Amino acid sequence: MNYLFGERLKFNWKIVTITVVSTLLFMADFYHRQFLFNQLGHWFRVVLYLITPLIFIVLVFRENPKEYGFGIGDWKAGLIIVVIGVFIMTPVIYFLGSGDETMRKYYQPYVSGLPWTTFLDLLGWEFIFRGWILFGYARQFGAEALWLQAVPFALMHNGKPEVETLSTIFGGFAFGWVAWRTKSFLYPFLIHWFIATFIIVVAAGVI
Repeated sequence: MNYLFGERLKFNWKIVTITVVSTLLFMADFYHRQFLFNQLGHWFRVVLYLITPLIFIVLVFRENPKEYGFGIGDWKAGLIIVVIGVFIMTPVIYFLGSGDETMRKYYQPYVSGLPWTTFLDLLGWEFIFRGWILFGYARQFGAEALWLQAVPFALMHNGKPEVETLSTIFGGFAFGWVAWRTKSFLYPFLIHWFIATFIIVVAAGVI
């Protein structure tokens, strides 16, 4: 029988849980986004991607959420990185948002409700990738978790403008590195919040 089936498979049940639960949440977002939005408004992604993982961390894993980047972390390094990230990304976003027609068409309808709509959309979004998945996977895979969490992050951008989507595997890695360095999802969230808000404002022609 060992010849047929090989060695006995052994799994880390927390890695399995993180993988399966995250995948199901992404699918729920994709297939039932409008229903969830109708029920919860922009809070639906906070419920899916922040509250749900926190429930698993506390009640199922019996762990402190700080172990998954849910905290202030290294705030001095975090604030410096945020300032540098905003400085670097501002001209890049302005060039893309004002110069690419597909970006303008895609993002112009989202100007209403800024900046709180992007805040709610990205708070849980950043935690599931740069908190729950990154730090959960890092225990098993070490630094490779930086790339592993970037893959579903990039795939979840399918349907957005191609020029943006093609960059997200690298952007996802960069956001992951910021969380890894600071031990917190907060700082990549702040950078991502700025990027998302600013690109909508630029695409809408507000500035």
